[in-house]
Order: sequence, then C-alpha cells, then structure tokens
Amino acid sequence: MLDFKGISVHYGHQDVLTNVTFRVNAGDRVGVVGPNGSGKSTLFKIVLGEMSTDSGELIIEGSPRIGFTRQNPAPDTPDETLLEYSLRGIPGLSEMEAEMAELEADLADPAKMKRYGELQTKFEHLGGYDIETRVKVALGGLGFTTEEFLKPFQSFSGGWRMRAELSRVLASKPDLLLLDEPSNYLDLPAVDWLQKYLKAYEGTLMLISHDRYLLRTLTNITVEVDAGTATRYEGDLDWYMKEREVRYQHLKAAKENQDHHREQLQRFVDRFRAQATKAAQAQSRQKLIDKIDEERIVLPKRYTQSGRLRLAEPPPSGIEMFRCENLGFSYDGVKNVFSGLEFNVTRGDKVALIGYNGLGKTTLMRIMAGTREPTEGKAVIGHNVVPGYLSQEFAETIPPDLTVYRNAKNAWDARGGGPEKVFRNQLGAFGFDENDVEKPAGVLSGGEKIRLAFLRLFLQCPNFLLLDEPTTHLDLDGRALLQDALQKYKGTILLVSHDIEFVRAVATSVIEITREDIRQFPGGYDYYCEKRERETYPPSEASRQRRCPSRGGNGERDVGRPVSNASAVDDQSPTSRLSKKELRQQRAAERAKIAPKLKELKKRVETAEKKIDELQKALDEASAELFNPKPDTDFAEANRKVRTLQFEIDRYTADWEEAATELEALEAEKPQ
Repeated sequence: MLDFKGISVHYGHQDVLTNVTFRVNAGDRVGVVGPNGSGKSTLFKIVLGEMSTDSGELIIEGSPRIGFTRQNPAPDTPDETLLEYSLRGIPGLSEMEAEMAELEADLADPAKMKRYGELQTKFEHLGGYDIETRVKVALGGLGFTTEEFLKPFQSFSGGWRMRAELSRVLASKPDLLLLDEPSNYLDLPAVDWLQKYLKAYEGTLMLISHDRYLLRTLTNITVEVDAGTATRYEGDLDWYMKEREVRYQHLKAAKENQDHHREQLQRFVDRFRAQATKAAQAQSRQKLIDKIDEERIVLPKRYTQSGRLRLAEPPPSGIEMFRCENLGFSYDGVKNVFSGLEFNVTRGDKVALIGYNGLGKTTLMRIMAGTREPTEGKAVIGHNVVPGYLSQEFAETIPPDLTVYRNAKNAWDARGGGPEKVFRNQLGAFGFDENDVEKPAGVLSGGEKIRLAFLRLFLQCPNFLLLDEPTTHLDLDGRALLQDALQKYKGTILLVSHDIEFVRAVATSVIEITREDIRQFPGGYDYYCEKRERETYPPSEASRQRRCPSRGGNGERDVGRPVSNASAVDDQSPTSRLSKKELRQQRAAERAKIAPKLKELKKRVETAEKKIDELQKALDEASAELFNPKPDTDFAEANRKVRTLQFEIDRYTADWEEAATELEALEAEKPQ
C-alpha cells in the first residue's frame, strides 16, 4: 500500500530523515516509535502530501481513503454543533446526499435514475446510511454526553475538540488510518474504549504513540524512527524491544571491535611515524584510521544517555495521609465541579485516580496539594505529610534558560540549602553528571526534563507524591524509567494518567470519580476492570448455577441453597434416607452419567493444546522468515501467513479456555 523508497528530508542543515526505506502492506497494523523529535510525524506529513521530500519517493498503491486527525480542528460555521461537525468526516458525503434528494423528485428520467443509482451505491459504500450512528458511538465512547451532541463546537476546549476530530475520523471508516499520539488528549476510560474500537478496525493502521498499551494490543509491525533512519521490525512492541536489544548488543560489540582496531592502528602510527623505514607503513595505517573515522559506529543516544532515576526514601509520617469529608468545589459558586466526595489515602498507598476529563481530577489534586481551597467540606492532610505536586505543565514550569544546576540549586536553596557535596549527590541520584549540569533546561529531552522535575520536587523532601499525567512528555524509554522508579518508591502516590500500562504497573488501588459519585477499589487496575465488568455484565443464571453445584431431591440444580460437597444434604431430601451402600451406588451412577462428557472435554483440551503448539511452531518459523527475508520474499504473502497463523492460535486458545473452564466445573460437580 505504501512504499517509502530512499526518502530524505532536511530542515536547513539538519537531517530529519536520511534514505528511509520500508513498506507498509495492506492490512498491516504499524506502530511507529522513536524518541521525540526523531521525524515520526514527518512521515505522516509526506503520506498526506503536506511535505515534499528532498530525495526519494513515496509510492501509494491504489487510491485509499486516508483518515487522519488535525491538530487544530475548526468548524465551517461559528454556530456548528458538535454532531454537525463530526458528521462531516467523509468529504463530499453531504453534497452527495443533497444531490440524491434533488434527483428523487424526477426518477422517471432514465438518465437521472442511472445517476441516482450510481450515487446511492457510492453513498452506501462510504457508509453514508449509518454514519450518524457510528459518529454517536464514537462520541459517546470518547466521553461526550448525549446532551453535548447539540452544543456549539466552539464551546469545547482544545482537548475536547481533538476528541471530536478523532471521533469523526474513526467514524469515516478510512482504508488507511494515520493516528499521531491519539491518547494524548484522552483520559483512561477513553483510551480503553479507543483500544477496543481500533481492535475491530479492518483497514491499514499507522500509529505514532508512546502508549505501550495501545502499541502492544493494536500493532503487529513496528517501525523505529531514530537518528534520521527508519527500521522495520516484523513484530509487535514486545518483539521490537527484544530484537532492539539484540541488535544493540551486536552493534556494541562491533563498535568495541572497531575502537580496539583503531587504537592498535593509532599506537603504530604514533610509534613509527617519525622513523623513515616505517613512514610508508605509518601513512598506510593513518589512511585506515581516517576511513574508520568516516564510518565510525555511533551508539543510539537512548542507550548512552538513558540516565537513571532513584527516588529517595520518604520522610516519616502518620498512617493517614489524606482524608476528605463531603468535599466540594465550584469556580463560580453556582455549578459544582464536584461535590460530596469522601475518601481517604493511607501511608504506602499507590492510588490511581480514574475518570473522564472534566470531572475535576486536576482540581482535586490541587486541593490535596494545598494550592487550592475547597468551597465546601473538609480536606485534611495527615500528620507530618509533605505533598509533592507535579502538574501536567511541569515542563513549562522549568525555566528553559537556566542550567540544570541552577534550576536544581534554586529549589535546594528554597528549602534551606545545605552542603554542596550533599547537593551534588542529589544531582547524581537523578542521573545528572558533570557533563549534564551546565546544559540549559530548554535543550533537554522529555526524559531529562522529567528527571529534572522530579529532582526539584524531591529537594522539598515530600512523602506524598501527587502526579498529574507524568508520562505525557515521555517516550517509551522515559516511561519505562519513571515506571521503574515509582514501583520501587516506598512513599505514597496518587496519580492521574491515561497510560494504562503505567497505571497497571504502579497503582495498587483505584479511586474512580464519575458524574454521580466516587468509589474506592482496594486492588490494582486489573482488579478494578474485573470488578466494573462484573457490575456492568453480571454473571448469567447458567454461570451462577455452575458455581452452585448443589442438587435438590429431584436432581435439578438448587441455586438458592449452595452446598460445598455431596455429604452436606438437606435432612428432608430422599438421599438422607438412603443407606451407605445405596448412596455409593447412586454416586457411582452419577459419575458414570457424566463420564462421557468428561472424556469429551479432556479430549478437546488435549487436542487444542497440541494444535496450539503446532501453530506456534509454524508462527515462529514464519516470523523468522520475515525477520531474515530472502531476495525473493513476498512480504505481503508472508505477512498474511503470519496473521492467519495468529488468528488460528487465537481461535484454538479460545476453544481451549472454554473446554478447560467447562471441564473444571464438571470435575467440581462430580460425586466423590
């Protein structure tokens, strides 16, 4: 579908892309990853025709309808509603509908009838008849209420306009979908909905993202853009991460060999360049050194400048970190952002605050940090609790013209200062060495900025971290760095994040805020999801019966009186009056009755397990072929084979799970 051939792009003297060559086949689901500023968005601009190349070419096969999100969406008319704006996701659809309405007045004319038929076919193909339904589904999934559908588009904030832009792109059902950091403007529930929606998308997907959850669950190809080059990996994010490490180790070994060889040559040159008998040999070796310098292997910056983040032990505090009673807040004294909130945070908790944007999560965190006062109720900070608040705008709060040293020193002095040696140790603990401290903050990467922000924060000696979207400015490696640090941190954390993988890894409990109320869940994110799913989709009567395997006197399942085993029977049941011999005979008959079903289920389980093993072996071989292609490799066919094998594995896995679950339930019912 897309064939990038030797594409190079330059901004002035800066090489953005250099000889980029890779292919995207129809049906591929491509994750585009790499450090911030590496040129990922430039690839999309080339596909959309918004940017020309300095060399090379992009070949687009066929005429695919391309869907993409604009960064600054605006309505056609000032009074356009949210729904009207979202319905215009398919160019020319409204004009087509208007022409069809006009033609309907005179269908007796054969020419008009023919034109009407052509338009109707095209309109149906584009999804015109159900576009409104799809738009409403997308808007609802991304957090809009039904009442907001008819509100003026201009009345929404920039973040919510981006959601509207995303909803209309999704609803347009394009052949090729280009998404550039789609989760940046979303809250966690909306990210979860987006994942499910894109999972069912049948076209070709190119996804620029640092969101590991989306990359892991939605992509099967990874294209890494770094240092002006693009490398295609035939696998998802996990495959890419493993293979990237393997390739790096090879590159590192090659660099070490190269450096060692250069060192040997240089020693010879230094020793014999002044000797007339060795001058020619020294000159020859100098040429080799020059050639090595021209082809010098350079390790990626993410490995050489990854840094570290070690969070200090928190100062002691009481058990209770925060408590609120009937907490409420209003900006205008009329409309409440929230009201009646009651919850508590205890020492050592790592809490994820979950809910749609606009429900006051950031406002609540500022109240907890002490930077804003509630308008009703009580907000109580515990004994010796020192909040440390990191806002969404943390990058903007760091003076860009000041060096790393001065930014940190100002925070250190504001706390009361101390010995220079202790301060330098703090710099080192956050990964800043002598080569880093004199850098202006404005030139730091996203990962370096988060380390500097945390350094400034921890110089205040907090023991209660309040983190509002801390991963927003971070690439994959930066997120992994922060995640690892917070997992090891022994203090208390309350965080808001749309990064599901990050929340899943860090949070040990969840507080959910909705338009109706606030609830606490004692387990992590997976526990929260399971609990909410059970509430939304309660177990069926049949599944409840399977979990309650007691039987009444007539052999029917007695759901109302579950018992733990066959001996715990009702005194009035017929079995209570049977002799031990008769009871054994009855149980034997029951076992014989279910034996064929047990045998059938065991065979299903064994067959599925065997088939899964066979398919997995075939998938590994097919993937290896893609990774090490032959000159005549048909990538489209090879990818289709991989996808087919994966589909078959998923199908047999589902059958295995169903049979294993049924077998387990039947084994539990079997009389002893």
